[in-house]
Amino acid sequence: MENRLSIGQTAIIVAPNGARKTKADHPALPISHQEIIDEVIACRDAGAAMVHLHARDNSGKHSLEIEDNLLLYHALKERVGSSIIVQLTTEAVGQYSPEQQMALINEVKPEAASFALSELIPDNSYLDKASTFFHTTAAQGCIAQYILYSPDDLARYFVLLEQGILPQDNHHILLVLGRYDKHQTATPQDLSPFMQQRLFYHNKRWALCAFGKYEHLCLTGSMIMGGDIRVGFENNHVNHQGTLASSNAQQVAKLADTAKQLGLATLDADRFRQLLTA
Repeated sequence: MENRLSIGQTAIIVAPNGARKTKADHPALPISHQEIIDEVIACRDAGAAMVHLHARDNSGKHSLEIEDNLLLYHALKERVGSSIIVQLTTEAVGQYSPEQQMALINEVKPEAASFALSELIPDNSYLDKASTFFHTTAAQGCIAQYILYSPDDLARYFVLLEQGILPQDNHHILLVLGRYDKHQTATPQDLSPFMQQRLFYHNKRWALCAFGKYEHLCLTGSMIMGGDIRVGFENNHVNHQGTLASSNAQQVAKLADTAKQLGLATLDADRFRQLLTA
């Protein structure tokens, strides 16, 4: 089996808007379908291999409604084809149930989707239903990204993997720093509790995202340790110099340049896709 970790290579994922932010947070935050599509294309051209896609409804609010997501997903795929992996979010933000999250993916059938284990399996009563869903999704070729917010989440991921609740193939891990910090500001030191031997030797790729103004430093640390990275206004809209970033694409381009300065290659969508599905 090919080593999916590919030390010396990193993939840049972009999360351009998220679920909660508005143009009051940043005037360039993409909200409309056309704004989102234009931003994704700019980020792809700057070096992003995957986009973490959040649909908004007609009033600009986060939406897991099937129609909103079908329209955006297919409109984006028509423009970008396979040149960037399009990952659909299932983030609940306290509004959607696990059943609604699963229904969205079953209906849209995206090439990739992200799942917070703490949302899809809030307690053990959801284990059987979630297991059927995850295995079916994997069998259909969807690349799953399991979102983990704490070292306890990571430990639970390994247990679920060993129990067969989660499929072995077609998935990726995203570690999140700073989401539950009082000021939602992560530091590179916050990565340390996640750094256990099993993370490096279980032959699954992992990525990092970090909330707040030290995002660039946190993601640089991830790249050095062999991880992929997720950047974007969902988590932070301040650039590496501490001033307001002009766009998501600027953030992507700076990280691509940092990777180059570190002697790391950045993966394009085709190569990233191959590694995630090997």
